[in-house]
Amino acid sequence: MSRLAAIFAKLEKDGRKALVPYIVAGDPDPSLTVPLMHELVRQGADILELGVPFSDPMAEGPVIQLAHERALAHKVTLTMVLELVAEFRKADQATPVVLMGYANPIERMGYQIFADRAASAGVDGLLTVDMPPEEAEQPTAILRAAGVDNIFLLAPTTSDERIKKIASLASGYLYCVSLNGVTGAGHLDIKAVSAKLASIKRYTDLPITVGFGIKDGVSAAALAPLCEGVVVGSALIERLVATDASMASADRAAIAAGLIAEIRAAIDA
Repeated sequence: MSRLAAIFAKLEKDGRKALVPYIVAGDPDPSLTVPLMHELVRQGADILELGVPFSDPMAEGPVIQLAHERALAHKVTLTMVLELVAEFRKADQATPVVLMGYANPIERMGYQIFADRAASAGVDGLLTVDMPPEEAEQPTAILRAAGVDNIFLLAPTTSDERIKKIASLASGYLYCVSLNGVTGAGHLDIKAVSAKLASIKRYTDLPITVGFGIKDGVSAAALAPLCEGVVVGSALIERLVATDASMASADRAAIAAGLIAEIRAAIDA
């Protein structure tokens, strides 16, 4: 059983929902990434989404765009991201790690090389924001053979036909975007999200996480009963970059990850 399948099975058995923080690898400094990953787990994260820095992160709002820019200023590459995951795995063999990013860096490396390196490093899944299902069959087969789940985004505007196609390719879980907009937007419509999730669940038994627009315990707790997990990105990165850069990495990580503890308590309640 994969790490992702195992964690969702355990959460279902325990009657709990997955908490999935998103950070950009190398932001605000590469030396902080692994300590922050460990601290997020200590504060209640179940799955970690690690952004691969990219020069044109089209789906992202200003907070995460700036995170990508800071990571790129440190010359963080896809190879470096895999090295960070391997470093994390030295102390944590249980927590699933999903890479989230864009197709270009992976296509430049080559899907077979990426899949092999990702599996060796301890990556559990890949979510490629700009990968349409019509072009995903071969990459999915390569990833699946290496034991890496291919995870897809579903938008509020995704048609039932495309949901069915995506569900036939996906594994691990599906990521449902909660709103029409970019990451960090704040106009959640719980009724609309509920209706979309009901539509998606007609075509798949995969767990579904919801992200974009989840900022705090209140918004996370409102969505958690509707799905199998919630994703928190922009609010976490805002708290991280607000920390004093002169502080020790462990202290900065603890302050930022405090948001995850708050959200964990809210969705568990």
